[in-house]
Amino acid sequence: MLDGLPVKLADIEAAAELLKGVIVTTPLEHSRALSRQIGAEVEFKCENLQRAGSFKVRGAYVRMARLSEEEKKRGVVAASAGNHAQGVAQAASRLGIKARIYMPMGVALPKLSATRDHGAEVVLHGINVDESLAEAQRFADATGAVFVHPFDHEDIIAGQGTIGLELLEQYPEVDTVLMGVGGGGLLAGVAVAIKSKAAQLGRDIRVIGVQAENAAAYPPSLAADALVPLEKVSTIADGIAVGRPGQLPFQIIRELVDDVVTVSEDALARALVFLLERSKLVVEPAGAVGVAAVQEGLLAEMGLNPKNVAVVLSGGNVDPLLMLKVIQHGLQAAGRFLTVHIMLEDRPGELATISRIISENDANVTRVDHTRVGGSLAMGDVAITIDMETKGREHSELVLQALRAEGFQPQVRQ
Repeated sequence: MLDGLPVKLADIEAAAELLKGVIVTTPLEHSRALSRQIGAEVEFKCENLQRAGSFKVRGAYVRMARLSEEEKKRGVVAASAGNHAQGVAQAASRLGIKARIYMPMGVALPKLSATRDHGAEVVLHGINVDESLAEAQRFADATGAVFVHPFDHEDIIAGQGTIGLELLEQYPEVDTVLMGVGGGGLLAGVAVAIKSKAAQLGRDIRVIGVQAENAAAYPPSLAADALVPLEKVSTIADGIAVGRPGQLPFQIIRELVDDVVTVSEDALARALVFLLERSKLVVEPAGAVGVAAVQEGLLAEMGLNPKNVAVVLSGGNVDPLLMLKVIQHGLQAAGRFLTVHIMLEDRPGELATISRIISENDANVTRVDHTRVGGSLAMGDVAITIDMETKGREHSELVLQALRAEGFQPQVRQ
């Protein structure tokens, strides 16, 4: 199964030597809460604490360090929604190479600023990573700059695979590894490292990829045994919002990875809130998909009964504005933030009654919108929308039942 693959264990071991002194060995963090939930030991591999905030610097540096002197003089070009951009920019700065990086128009400001801070020239182009990639490739063809692909190159895959070597040294008893997958470079590299080492040890270690369900090109591609591009990609996990798998990663993932599963946007939001609250870790949505899969019980749904689980938190470069939205969405998805819309007769005391009911049931109102005029409102009607903090789904249902018991008809808004 390992024969004939484009990247082998020796390639990853060589990449690890090249990366000495360039990257940090990221720590493992034990999750007691998640361990209790699934009845297995769960460790987080914290690549969100890597230099430049994600695993991407590993592959970028390996790819660029192996360029010839003539290639280095021509400079490099890349495209990314953020993490690969920062990895390339940091590697280019360290190696003294000029870098031009294409990023989508809607890229998060912190990722844009960080990329420029590393000294790269940034050009905003396209509405998604695929359009930025196409433009970067055109620039490379026109100028002779070396195109540094974010995932579809042997050196990139080998660099990302060094995470697998570190993980096995830090957590030798691991039996199940989960991580996010976009184009597939990370999953492919880690799979080669872990499956190769497991074969040497005579062990079976499962490797599972996780995608956002609205950006999941791998399940249909694996089912068809061919690359199946998506017509549309829409997810808060911009780091894995890739519409077409990489050719080289696909060859490896098809042979080595045990499964690729998907998680919803709500599950992603809940996972980010969980990581903030329970593990004190800032992780971007793309880095939290593995945690979402574990929280949603997907291991049990797959019929697995692991004892020692590792989840790769691939990055921590999240836009604070997005984080605010995700936290609110995550709280709502967890039943801890409730928004209700109620139609009332316009008479004194109605709002006071509703406030009393909410207060008596120990919920906390954070916003009230009171409207007398609108296209859907009849004369004498009032519409109110109330945001409130609750203690979970059961508590939210108690509040709703109390309102209904007093004759109100609250409609839950998402």
